[in-house]
Amino acid sequence: MAVTFIGHSTFLLQLPGLNLLTDPLFSERTSPFSWAGPKRVRPPALSLAQLPRIDVVLVSHNHYDHLDLPSLRWLAREHQPLIVTTLGNKAWLEARGVKNAYELDWWQSHRAAPELEVVCTPAQHFAARAPWDRCKTLWGGFVLKTPAGRIYFAGDSGYFGGFKDIGARLGPIDLAFLPIGAYEPRWFMEPVHMNPDEAVRAHRDLGARQSIGMHFGTVQLTDEAIDAPLRDLAAARAVHGVEPGSFATMDFGQTRLFPPG
Repeated sequence: MAVTFIGHSTFLLQLPGLNLLTDPLFSERTSPFSWAGPKRVRPPALSLAQLPRIDVVLVSHNHYDHLDLPSLRWLAREHQPLIVTTLGNKAWLEARGVKNAYELDWWQSHRAAPELEVVCTPAQHFAARAPWDRCKTLWGGFVLKTPAGRIYFAGDSGYFGGFKDIGARLGPIDLAFLPIGAYEPRWFMEPVHMNPDEAVRAHRDLGARQSIGMHFGTVQLTDEAIDAPLRDLAAARAVHGVEPGSFATMDFGQTRLFPPG
């Protein structure tokens, strides 16, 4: 499997004959407005036009930095991928011109392709695109069962006991994508966003063979410095005795090859 880090929580996963995107974010702002709201500090490592054919798109929940409607509209128009998402998002997407969505509840699965089964997993987070629709749709992560191994994409989550459950029910996890950014101040962010120390604990709870950090360095969403997650991840690995290669990050635009699990 080839993995390319495009930015934030957006990865291009390339398996033989199958290309996936996770939470595609290509817009300049994570906001309902094109002229206001959190703005990218660096552009996507690939533009939409530079992508290969996209077969499957994962959308973990409806926050603006994970469900980017302009990106999904472009992908639906140009590639017609299957969009696998969480409960409540299918009708919303289809009403806005994004067809071919399939929604899942926690622990439900869908055979997205002959060689790909997608299982929706719990997360400790919330959903909202406006003050009046909080938690009207579901949030979650996904485990992908593929010929290359089992891949876990966490979406967004605070640290919770569910990571142990996911590892026990759906493991062994060969590769996990875990959020490490948007965590300060802790009194406010702790219920919904892990800090790097908690992400390392989640990596261990999952029993993941290898983890990749995400949700950092792209949009200034919270109080920590844009480069703080990388420093804090290095410190957390040392505290928990996790080798750097076991929980790493990727450079923007970097592609890595992962052998089968």
